[in-house]
Formats: sequence, C-alpha cells, structure tokens
Amino acid sequence: MRGRTPRLEATQSTILTPSREACDQLLWVGYHTHRTVTRLDGLWKLTIVVRRCVQPECPRYHVAYRPEEEGRWALPHGEFGLEVIALIGQWRFREHRSVPEMHQALLARGVKITERSVTHLMQCYEELVALRITDQERIKARLQKQGHVILALDGLQPDVGHEVLWIIRDCLSEEILLARPRLRSTQGDLTALLTEVKQLLNELAVPVKGIISDGVISTLSVKTCMYVCYVTRKVALQADRDVVDATKRKRKSRMETLRSIRSEQSEKWVEITLKIHR
Repeated sequence: MRGRTPRLEATQSTILTPSREACDQLLWVGYHTHRTVTRLDGLWKLTIVVRRCVQPECPRYHVAYRPEEEGRWALPHGEFGLEVIALIGQWRFREHRSVPEMHQALLARGVKITERSVTHLMQCYEELVALRITDQERIKARLQKQGHVILALDGLQPDVGHEVLWIIRDCLSEEILLARPRLRSTQGDLTALLTEVKQLLNELAVPVKGIISDGVISTLSVKTCMYVCYVTRKVALQADRDVVDATKRKRKSRMETLRSIRSEQSEKWVEITLKIHR
C-alpha cells in the first residue's frame, strides 16, 4: 500500500533475470521494469528483465516472462517483502502483539513503515494462509487458459526460532497457490504441501511442468518430486516436443526458401556482370 510520505532512496540493488526457454532457445529481452521492495535488511531497487519469444510461429509469441525469482521477493505490486509479512504474522498470531507494538518493533529494526501499512500486511498474511485456489474463480480461469504451471517453493523464516511461512506459487502467472506456516520443515511437511497443491491442480486439469526452489528442493526426495510432476508432466513435455519439432521444420523450410532466393539472385547478378563486361 502506497503511503503519503515520500519513499527513501534504495540502499541496495539487484537485477532479476528469467531463465525460461521457448522454441528450444533462450527468450529475447523484451524490456526492463523497476520496483522497490522494503525488506528487513533495507530498501532494495529491483531491475526486472522481461523476456519474450520473437518467433511468430511459436505459440508463446510475444508472451512476457518475468523472472522466476521475483515472486520470492514480494507479492505482485507489493512494496514490502514477503519476509516482512511473515514476521508480522508471527508477531500477531503467535505472540499476540498489537498493531502499534508491531509498528514500533519494525521501526526499531530500521524498517520504514506506517501503522496503516502494518495493518494491511497483517490482512495480507491472513489472506495468504487462508487461501484456497478453488475459491478463486479468477485464478482458476487464468491457470486453465495458461495450460500448465511451473511451481516455485519458497520458505520464509524472518528470525531464527520462528515458524517458516511456506509459499507455493506459479512462476508463469505469478499467482500464489498455497501458503502455510510450519514450525518444522521436514520432508513429510513439504511433501504434504506439494501434494495439496497437486490435488487442487488436478481438479482444474492443469499440469505441473516442473518445480523450482532456491535450495529447498534438496530436502525433498527425487521420488517425491516425480510423484508431483510425473503424470501431468509427461503429457506436457510431449506437447512441447511437438511444438519444438514443428517450429524446427518451419525454420528449416524458411531457410531453404531463403537459400533458393539468394541463389537465384546470385545467378542474375552474374548474368548482369557478364553482359556489362561484354
């Protein structure tokens, strides 16, 4: 939520770049955007690199792809980091602190924030942990139109000893599909979260193409990841292979046509040159 006080200058900055591929090659850079995010370690300026496919025959032609990591920093259009939301949720629902107490505690940690924003972020936390994809018609329609999802698994722990807020989101639509606070982070806990999301997506007939995580996925067994992805991913990968093969055939045909045209042009230039010299 944007306040009336002018924002301070960012003290830290980073560049986020998507790694997604299409047509069997890295997507081209379409444009850059910028946003600032307030985290517990200061105010960050993010440079967002947005990539797009430039092949007209590609089904993802000119579809904008934002960095997969962006959703780990903050909610879409949010100005405060997810770790700030997780900390407010910990204070409110575990330690039962009031909004003024949380506001003063954040100011003491160097986080520039208003009481109104603290209230808003507390409501965001409540909405996250109560989220059910089946209650969100807009999300359902968007995912079904998109055709598949690439899941990201993020664990946010504001301080040592606090519970971890686990968030599962879709990298393509930037939608958060599930958020749960957990005191433990065992393989069984994470498997249960992924299984819950998988069941919800199965009801929508939306396949999971992959899972992305910043080191968290190493805590899961290969068998668990295969369990989440295998059935739907097999069909999706075959569909992608068909698209890639069709694209390669069209590209090959186009190159042959260009070579033929260039050959004809070269022959004409040779004839013209010979006539001139005669």
